Amino acid sequence: MTFTYHPPVPAEQVRELPTRDVALLLLQHLASGNGRALQLNSVVGSTVARAYEGEPDVDALLDVLADAWSWLESRALLARDRTQNEVFRRVSREGMELAKNPIGLAHFEAGQRLSGPLHPALEGPVRTNFNLGEYELASFAAMKAVEVAVREASGLDNSLVGVHLMRAAFQPYKNGKAGGPLADAEAEGGEQEAASALFAGAMGAYKNPPSHRTVKFDDPIEAAEIIQFADLLLRQVDRAKLRAQSPPDAS
Repeated sequence: MTFTYHPPVPAEQVRELPTRDVALLLLQHLASGNGRALQLNSVVGSTVARAYEGEPDVDALLDVLADAWSWLESRALLARDRTQNEVFRRVSREGMELAKNPIGLAHFEAGQRLSGPLHPALEGPVRTNFNLGEYELASFAAMKAVEVAVREASGLDNSLVGVHLMRAAFQPYKNGKAGGPLADAEAEGGEQEAASALFAGAMGAYKNPPSHRTVKFDDPIEAAEIIQFADLLLRQVDRAKLRAQSPPDAS
């Protein structure tokens, strides 16, 4: 009887694709069974080598697959199989969701963007809503956190909101007149204008529209990037607050 061995990932894709993409294809292959009792040797062992028989670079192909396996483990898409000894792995719950869900990759990549620590004002509700897939709520809450931080740092009245608050807080110094409480008096005029426009634009583009109408955030990657943008703005507010509290030495 002649056996036909099928490679976990076609040779051309192993050669041409980056490790991440090979890993995701490998994940789909591993999840296609029951996703349990998996060993690295089953991916890079003699049986798989036979599947690539006739290829001029079998060892290189197996090395890439080993790299892909390590990539999956490092992101908890493969986990220890508690029903077996320590050499066995299983496709994790998140790995199964990623392998089976057509839009799973977008969710995964969006989550990777926010895998590190965020500004404290964004931890809690913002991250929780994002993890629950409530991207509109998470994006709105992130920009709301920026608005709250600007108001608190500037000391401006509660009657100012959104774009108007940003313009007042970062009003550039001009023609000898004092600027807003968060403006950088030592920065060049164009830089001050840019800071004012940056914060006002963020409010106008990402905070105000959901306040006035229903906005669909179907792309988790876009939502993650809005949150990252809010993170950047919040750190700039922190610096502006410190600057306001420690004015330059007049001497």
